[in-house]
Amino acid sequence: MSKPAKAASAATHFGEGALPKIAWGKGSCVYDSTGKRYLDGSGGPAVFCLGHGNEEVNDAIKAQLDRVAHGYRYAFTSDPLEELTERVASNGGGGLNRMVFVSGGSEAVESCLKLALQYHSARGETTRRRFIARQRSWHGNTLGALAISGFRDRRLPFEGALTEASFLSTVNEYRPPKGVKPEDVAAFCADELEREILRQGPDRIAAFVFEPVVGAAGGALPAPAGYAKRIREICDRYGVLMIADEVMCGAGRCGTWRALEHDGVEPDIMSVAKGLAGGYMPLGVAVYHERVAGPILERYGAPLTGHTFTGHTAACAAGVAVQKIVARDKLVERVAREGAKLKQALQDRLGSRNYVGNIRGRGFFLGIELVADKATKEPFDPALQLSIKVRDRTFANGLICYPTGGNVDGIRGDQIILSPPYNATEAELVEIVDLLERSLTEVMAPLGR
Repeated sequence: MSKPAKAASAATHFGEGALPKIAWGKGSCVYDSTGKRYLDGSGGPAVFCLGHGNEEVNDAIKAQLDRVAHGYRYAFTSDPLEELTERVASNGGGGLNRMVFVSGGSEAVESCLKLALQYHSARGETTRRRFIARQRSWHGNTLGALAISGFRDRRLPFEGALTEASFLSTVNEYRPPKGVKPEDVAAFCADELEREILRQGPDRIAAFVFEPVVGAAGGALPAPAGYAKRIREICDRYGVLMIADEVMCGAGRCGTWRALEHDGVEPDIMSVAKGLAGGYMPLGVAVYHERVAGPILERYGAPLTGHTFTGHTAACAAGVAVQKIVARDKLVERVAREGAKLKQALQDRLGSRNYVGNIRGRGFFLGIELVADKATKEPFDPALQLSIKVRDRTFANGLICYPTGGNVDGIRGDQIILSPPYNATEAELVEIVDLLERSLTEVMAPLGR
């Protein structure tokens, strides 16, 4: 993460210089105040699913603002809130039709945790207070979401103030747990969950929280086939809720509206945010199953989580407009189709390079892991700050991507995430690959690569 600017300065540092000032955006591109063009190959942090400056979405927001900006959720309902609820329920499928709308991903995850705790309290199981999560995971910036995040650098300043949680192995076929074969990762990691539940005592566990495709902490890392079904069975066996954090990987990003739909699994509770309103307004949602809602409503009458801007009317109008376009233009299907082509293009252009260890992901959520030794998978020395060098070089070349470090063990490991808008043109997808290839060549050449 970039270092913060000194309080006296209005600029935030980016590498060695100040951040440019954004001026405007259209489609897959944004422009700074000097007129420089940037192709948004990561949709910001996997947010801008329709790109920028979509007139249809902007008009929907303006029309809502002309009527009323926000009707306080605990005094009023609204047409946008009700329509978005119906659309999310339809897209989620099954029994995932209860929801609390909030202002972003961290709030959505926080609400998911509170819903799980409230559910167990409603059932009289007040000892179920512990959460199980995984290493190399990222669930958000609130203290609750941070407490279940296995992201070393983002946790360190707050250690000692975080609620205790259990952390399991990263579920990664490319880097299996020690002594485990790649083909055995799904079974090993599912069994590890069961062992931790039994070690802690099933009556102490509230929920298992995981990203179906790990984002910032893992580099668009999907779990292997069979893993999600195994953990669904284990959670059911011990009365543990399954929470799917789909803030980054959901809302169509992986080529299905729910990322777990790919795995044939339905969670008990699910967080969605980034692609829900596409960055046009701050919006997230905690979605929970009818089987979770039943005890909560019977005992308490309503979920005890929410905020001043819960169900914000104009934000929901933005979400409705974005989801209408996604459905009408069949963009989730397009992501599945074009994502496979983009992944193959990356493989063709970069896969043989000696510093490209793994290209992975689903749909328009793709990750590239950079390694010092392709044969041994040895990561680069973290002192090189390679992910920062890649970020700065691509940005200078007019490409926005999302490199992060520490994906191997919290300290070592460099990766790049690509998550372009769902409606990025074929020419823009080609340009993303071209600019990334050029930038990697320029970064690696001084390293003798």
